[in-house]
Amino acid sequence: MSRICFVELPASNLASARSFYTDAFGLAFTDFGPSYSCMMTGDVDIGLQADASEATSAPLAVVAVDDLEASLEAVGKAGGVITKPIFAFPGGRRFHFRDPSGNELAAVKAD
Repeated sequence: MSRICFVELPASNLASARSFYTDAFGLAFTDFGPSYSCMMTGDVDIGLQADASEATSAPLAVVAVDDLEASLEAVGKAGGVITKPIFAFPGGRRFHFRDPSGNELAAVKAD
């Protein structure tokens, strides 16, 4: 079953953003290089994207799917627009799309 499993937030300053969420809510983050950090609880996690060339302009909801290629096709058939084709990252593969209302989301298949 598909479900939102992750929310990626643009972060203009990674250290400051990570400190805020840790201090305010007690969240624990794992760093993946100098510009990315995320929670890894296995529930609905938060990622902080500080690379301006990779960050979206608004929070990015990420939907977990069982079959990434089938989801890519289904999104297109349902009227979505692919904004970033399938790519790999540490932990899986995903693609980005805009829904008919213009919201950017991603679909992910974990390794």
